[in-house]
Amino acid sequence: MNEETQQRVVTLLAAGIAFGISRYVTDRFIDIPDERGIKDDVLEAVLKGATTATSTILASLLVRHLLSRV
Repeated sequence: MNEETQQRVVTLLAAGIAFGISRYVTDRFIDIPDERGIKDDVLEAVLKGATTATSTILASLLVRHLLSRV
């Protein structure tokens, strides 16, 4: 698998993982108030950043692991 294809697979897989993680985190840890404040905005931004980073790392590791078997 060439580098460009590998990057596309990582991007698609990361998006799927991010969706799953963000849905789980949102349902479990975030209580959305009637009126949002700056604290809520900051929490959302931090969680989105952490979710994106985590999903990209996991996707990269999965693709590398799968490619090492081939």
